[in-house]
Amino acid sequence: MGNQVGFALWFTGMSGAGKTTVARLVEKELRNRGLKVEVLDGDIVRTNLSKGLGFSKEDRDTNIRRIGFVCDLLSRNGVIAIGAAISPYQVIRDEIRARIDNFVEVYCRCDLDVLIKRDVKGLYEKALSGEIKNFTGISDPYEAPPDPEVTIYSDRETAETSAARVMAKLEELGYVPSAEAEESYSDEEKEMVEDRLRALGYM
Repeated sequence: MGNQVGFALWFTGMSGAGKTTVARLVEKELRNRGLKVEVLDGDIVRTNLSKGLGFSKEDRDTNIRRIGFVCDLLSRNGVIAIGAAISPYQVIRDEIRARIDNFVEVYCRCDLDVLIKRDVKGLYEKALSGEIKNFTGISDPYEAPPDPEVTIYSDRETAETSAARVMAKLEELGYVPSAEAEESYSDEEKEMVEDRLRALGYM
């Protein structure tokens, strides 16, 4: 596809809130549409770009600024850059937003009790018992974005639904052309879909 619009899609949310899962689904859909996209996942960046950084506030800020820098570089060169990192501090997210021309923030919201239940490594339990210090959302702040472009609720919607809502917003903003799925259905297929939706109580 020619003349692709570069932009940064920034997923923020607490550990286990579904940032990477939804980011990967959005990445897959964008690639299916023939678009160039790169995902900068918090854990991957720490292994490569930010090796040696710890978890002090300064080191976390440095890590997030590095992700922001790469997202800016990619988006300026016509690539869709997806950042998926906790990025707990509003001031740093604002700084990155100000730097990048096309910036879309997605807040992955999830109740703490669901995050604890979901946490296979038991990190939340360890943080609550004081075993882990400076854990975001427990002993360290997580500042929820006041006005994100999209808020997804990973404790009450599927990752697929969340990804579809992100895609709808990108289309609405004009960053991604519409899939025009409507045109690819025959009348018979449309009727089948409508019947199914009626049966499910959606129509």
